[in-house]
Amino acid sequence: MADSSDPNPPTTQNSQTILDGNQLIAKALAGFGVDRMFGVVGIPVTSLATRAVSLGVRFIAFHNEQSAGYAASAYGFLTGRPGVLLTVSGPGCVHGLAGLSNAMVNAWPMVLISGSCDQKDFGRGDFQELDQIAAVKPFSKFSVKAKSIKEIPDCVFQALAKAGSGRPGGCYLDFPSDVLHQTISESDAESLVAAAERFRESEKVVNVPSSQIEEAVSLLRHAERPLIVFGKGAAFARAEDELGKLVERTGIPFLPTPMGKGLLPDTHELAATAARSLAIGKCDVALVVGARLNWLLHFGEPPKWSKDVKFILVDVDKEEIELRKPHLGLVGDAKLVLEKINKEIKDDPFCLGKSHSWVEAISNKAKDNVVKMEAQLAKEVVPFNFLTPMKIIRDAILGLGSPAPILVSEGANTMDVGRAVLVQTEPRTRLDAGTWGTMGVGLGYCIAAAVASPDRLVVAVEGDSGFGFSAMEVETLVRYQFPVVVIVFNNGGVYGGDRRSPDEISGPYKDDPAPTSFVPSAGYHTLIEAFGGKGYLVGTPEELKSALLESFSARKPAVINVIIDPYAGSESGRLQHKN
Repeated sequence: MADSSDPNPPTTQNSQTILDGNQLIAKALAGFGVDRMFGVVGIPVTSLATRAVSLGVRFIAFHNEQSAGYAASAYGFLTGRPGVLLTVSGPGCVHGLAGLSNAMVNAWPMVLISGSCDQKDFGRGDFQELDQIAAVKPFSKFSVKAKSIKEIPDCVFQALAKAGSGRPGGCYLDFPSDVLHQTISESDAESLVAAAERFRESEKVVNVPSSQIEEAVSLLRHAERPLIVFGKGAAFARAEDELGKLVERTGIPFLPTPMGKGLLPDTHELAATAARSLAIGKCDVALVVGARLNWLLHFGEPPKWSKDVKFILVDVDKEEIELRKPHLGLVGDAKLVLEKINKEIKDDPFCLGKSHSWVEAISNKAKDNVVKMEAQLAKEVVPFNFLTPMKIIRDAILGLGSPAPILVSEGANTMDVGRAVLVQTEPRTRLDAGTWGTMGVGLGYCIAAAVASPDRLVVAVEGDSGFGFSAMEVETLVRYQFPVVVIVFNNGGVYGGDRRSPDEISGPYKDDPAPTSFVPSAGYHTLIEAFGGKGYLVGTPEELKSALLESFSARKPAVINVIIDPYAGSESGRLQHKN
């Protein structure tokens, strides 16, 4: 019997339970295995959210669809299952495109679900009317509108299955409000959901010919200066164990991309991160696993790479390999391809050894650069530059041991310095601006991490500009009591304060603040205090150490406002040549 407190109880007709479209969507989502959803409710999807919750789907309600979308995209990466975003129609769907496009570019599985206007009123200027299928097309690998209630289960299962198949990405589900109000018997609903199971993806299979595996191993075996590069695609594939076996058996140095960091510890003796320029500039064979030869890897081209380097590219997407034209392309799931490579090596092993000239060169250069960096970090600079507080944060995080916190980082200087200083020791514990260099992901990523890994502390290291995109979601942190500590590097603006030269300060609005300027020493820590969270204002090493110790121990929502010298960083961070 329905609970009298339920705002939309199931109805009965001739002793049969009748479900509406909202209930059938919720049933299909739960039937596929969805147990988390992010979003902002309103007309016409509020009932859908409450129905999903009643079937065991945890709904995390945000203030802004953009942040909720970033959360859904990151959740897909962290769990390997599609993150689901729910929005209202029209502008809600448009706001959700930020997360959907982020998922597509980063190759993470996500499904955006939006309500839409009545089908009979489309084209007449209905409430929040928009051709949402057309709007999402550039940002999704699959999109579908359920035109009647009976189409709902097939639509739901197709979108969720396609989001995670092949190269993962974003998919879109459109549910018109008239379909949400249509009804169906519970028995028919059960049959439709059962029938939709045919869309569920089968077990992953790798069909890489054995001759290609043999060729890849031969290239590595005969290389003078081999290098293994891996990225977030390898992290998504859970390839850390196979990568570890490969590195240990062959003694080949490795280089992770930013979100590949932690698959193997940054502290590993074969880590080449601190010798990156030497590693990519001199290697003669590079096995690239789950990483694209895009701007982050200088397109695999000179002068950063040798003109004679031979790339072995492992990617789940055949089109990516065809685009990059490597010496050898292996199409398949990173973990499964590496299993085959490891088996081939095990049958005829080889190992470079610590005294190998290439290993020694990488090791010596890395040690030399680490010594130089540590010398810079040893200097306590007040007012803070970026290095002094970053070292304190690094040491505090390492002091927590395992399970390591999930680190979220965004901002130009803050993210760049953090990438060099902060240490990742465990897989999938770093989230940053990613392939697209997206600013505004911070709080959404924090919430996704807290939901996906409730046993881990989440630590965000944010520039004040990056924090500003999603700062209102600190209320969401407090509302759900997520164990998230947000550290804001407050240097008074984008890249810092007013950096204009005298000849740039002219015109009728020359007395306005600079385009890069914010209110100096803004009290960001007081924002979370307004909702009952803990705020800290720090400007010295002692104050920062105390705030980190207290907030890390409490595992409660907190914002640490770190006042930075506004002239400590550089404009555009390490991408000055592009601005």
